[in-house]
Amino acid sequence: MSARGRWTEIGSVNENGQEVIGKTDLPGTGLYQKVYALRCKHCGHVYGANGYDVHLRRCPNCQGGAPGLPLE
Repeated sequence: MSARGRWTEIGSVNENGQEVIGKTDLPGTGLYQKVYALRCKHCGHVYGANGYDVHLRRCPNCQGGAPGLPLE
């Protein structure tokens, strides 16, 4: 499996403790991107991110990460 597929797989957790909990059909902000739902393992905050950002995201609530994308 490619590195991209591994990072966007449901249940994967990046080194900052952000877990992929779902993929939406919403368009992301990047070319050909979809919004993925992430949950912070530290504080439980749920937010959206582009698929290509999942591996490096930090929680916008407790880690000073960039604001998340809407999930609706």
